[in-house]
Parts: sequence; C-alpha cells; structure tokens
Amino acid sequence: MSDPTGRGIHHSQHSQSGRNYVMKRSRFIAASVAMIATTGLLLSGCSAGAADTGEKQLTFMFRGGEDEKAAYTTAIKAFEEANDVKVKIISTTADDYATKLKAAIAGKQIPDVFYIAQGDIQAYVNNGVVLDITEYVEGSDTLDLDNIWEYGVDSYRFDGSLVGEGAIYALPKDVGPFSFGYNKTMFEAAGIPLPDVDVPLTLEEFVNISKQLTKDLNGDGELDQWGTGLNVQWSLQSFAWSNGADFLNEDRTKVTVDTPEFAEALQWFADLSNVEGVTPSTAQAQTLDTYQRWMSGQIAFFPVGPWDVSTYAELDFDWDLIPYPAGKTGESATWVGSLGIAVGSTTEDPELSAKLVEYLSADVTAQQTLVDAGVQIPNLKDMADTWVADSTTKPANKQEFLDIVNDYGRALPANNTYNAEWYDELFTNIQPVLDGKQTAADYLKEAQPKMQAFLDDANAQAGIG
Repeated sequence: MSDPTGRGIHHSQHSQSGRNYVMKRSRFIAASVAMIATTGLLLSGCSAGAADTGEKQLTFMFRGGEDEKAAYTTAIKAFEEANDVKVKIISTTADDYATKLKAAIAGKQIPDVFYIAQGDIQAYVNNGVVLDITEYVEGSDTLDLDNIWEYGVDSYRFDGSLVGEGAIYALPKDVGPFSFGYNKTMFEAAGIPLPDVDVPLTLEEFVNISKQLTKDLNGDGELDQWGTGLNVQWSLQSFAWSNGADFLNEDRTKVTVDTPEFAEALQWFADLSNVEGVTPSTAQAQTLDTYQRWMSGQIAFFPVGPWDVSTYAELDFDWDLIPYPAGKTGESATWVGSLGIAVGSTTEDPELSAKLVEYLSADVTAQQTLVDAGVQIPNLKDMADTWVADSTTKPANKQEFLDIVNDYGRALPANNTYNAEWYDELFTNIQPVLDGKQTAADYLKEAQPKMQAFLDDANAQAGIG
C-alpha cells in the first residue's frame, strides 16, 4: 500500500493532501499513455535487459526507503547466484518513482521488472507496457498461487474489461491492510479499559473515548492531546463502507455517493472536529500534522499500515491494533493496498524476468528478508500464520492485519477503474464540509454528477459502455 500507489501510504500520507496524490497518479497515467502513443515505444522492441557484454542482465525498478532497499539488495544477491544473472537495481523514493518510470517509458527503456500500482493495470495493459505472465506463473513448478493472498493475485488480473478477472499481469509485491491503531500507554495513563481486539467499537463508543482522551495536559488553556486525527482521503472509505454506503455500483458504471448512508458517514467524519472537538484544528494540523502528533504520543487513535511497523519500533509509547469502529452495519471496513511486480513488455528474456517476479513475490527466503525489515506482512499464507504467532515483535495483535486481508478489506475505489479522476473529484472541493461550512448531503449532491462525468469518460477510454 501498501498505498494507493500500490505499496501502501507512506508516512507523508498525513502531511500531504491525499487529493494531490490521486491527481498526480491520474496525470501520470494520462501522460504516460500519451507519450507511449507519440513515441511509438511499442514498435521499438527496445529493452533495458541485455548487457552489451553478453552477460545475462535484468533491470529491476522499485521505490522504497533504506530498509526496503537493503532488504532487496540482500534478496536479489541470492537470485543472481542461483540463476547466473546480474540484476541492476534502480531504486527511487516514493515521490520520484512515477516521474522516473514515465521517463523510462518515454525513453524506450522499460525496466525488465518493475513495481506497478493496482490502479495502473488497465492503462498499462491496454497500451502494451506490461507483459501477460499467466503462462509463466501458472506453469511454474516452484510457485503455489493458492498460498499467496487471493486479493494480491486478483489485483493484477485483467480480462480487458474488469480488474480482478482474467490474465495475470503482475504478482503482488505485498498486500497492505490499512489497519487502525491506538496508543495503549495513553489509555493506561487515563485508566480507560483497553479496546477489545475482536469486537469493534461503535461510532458512539469511539467518540466517547476520544472525548475522554482529548485534554489540556499542562493547563495553559490549549488542547495538546486528542482522541484522533484522521485524513479524509485515507479514512472516509472505512466509515462510508461500514455505514452501508459505497462509491460505485457493482459493475463500476455509476457513482453512488449521493445517498443518505454516504452523507451520514461524511457528516460524522466532519463532526469529529467541528462538533465533537476530538481532532486537532486545521490550524493546529498545519503547525504539526497529525501523523507527527501521533508519533509524538499526542493522539490516541490513528491508522497503521504494515509499512509503518519498522518506524513505529522507535516510538516512546506502546501501541497495538484494533478493528475499525463500526457504523450502522455493525461491521468494520477498511481498504487493502498493494504493489505489484510486473514484467516490461519489451524485455528480451520474459521467462527469466517472470522468474524474478515470482522470486520477489513468493520465495520464502526473499519474503523473510522483507518481513524482517518491517516493511510488509508476508505474501505467503503459511508464513503469515507463523509471523502472527511471533510474540517478540510488534504489533501484538498482528492478526488484525490478516483479518483485513482475509475478511473485511477492500480495494480503494479508484484502483479498479481506468483512472482516478472521478474519485479525485470527490475530494477537490470537500474542504467546506470539513470546516463545517457546508453539509455533507448538499456537497455530495453537487459532487455526484461531476464524478459521474469523469467516470463515464474513464469507462469510455477503457472501452466499457
């Protein structure tokens, strides 16, 4: 997530508008597709794979921090030795990845193997950027697809119409369940019973506890501890879904945000700040964003992804995971991100490239290296069971991550459509609702037809009528 880009949201998720990311992704895909068409890349047959020396060589492009880079460096050395190949690693930061991948595509240097986001599958398949690897992975003697999370594999299937069906164009680098965390130390200091790890709080219970934990600790008249501090871009989905609402109909042809259930969820979210007063104000969040306030022990409830675990090892307080607070359905809901690892369509050695994809996604040793780095949960189901049982590492309730992947996690709404412009439109002018200047119901009535127009255009581009 893994983030909406695929891997899971990075730590900047809480200090940057999520809207900015989605707009950047939409523009990136549009620009990449246009550039493919104008450069004639698909006719070039160029590859970044083979070295002039005749030595077998592959290129692998990914994004991540130093922990992930170190883990991949270690894992890939074993692959090189076992397969008599040199793998050139191209590493970028999360913020730079899209720009550099676009430049590689435009420069007719598609990497042999590279990260691909869930939401990019349709455009990349339709424009011939990625290779159909079904025959390699389904015919592999060393790969058990049934031992990889179904959500991860299905995220990179595409039948020409719908994501989730058909041929396989990537294997998951990871799955990133967007879980819900809480500050155990803060609860214990306040004498509040710890939340149940199996039964979700109701929205009323969540607000009541948040009020108890929103305090002026030093008596200066200013709040310096809050119940929560959620980003609408990354958290609204959970509360809308749990309230019985959704963003799209089942066949992804109609935007469905203009319903009482959706309006109720969005209004409740806005009221956390404007009515209940359990979040930092807009001004306070600008002074120090809510992610940093969580990290410094000022916030009780906050989202947690697997990509956070290595960083959270340095926190000065104890924390754990619980189910998301549940709306009127009585059931928790949240999303699961992912990043895929794909083979570039111009690779000169598709079989070896697919073998590298398989290795990075499903080799036990490679997976253990990444899990030990604290950047993801295991891709392999049997390994995940062992990981959950390990009481020496945090979080204590690792099972919650697996429950999300197995039971109640969903794809982000825009990850199964041709582009994200329709989804981005929801957040473009949402600030007056968050500031208490416009009701959620009025805003959603205005937003729905604009979103629908973007969705109609996206479906037309995808050939879906």
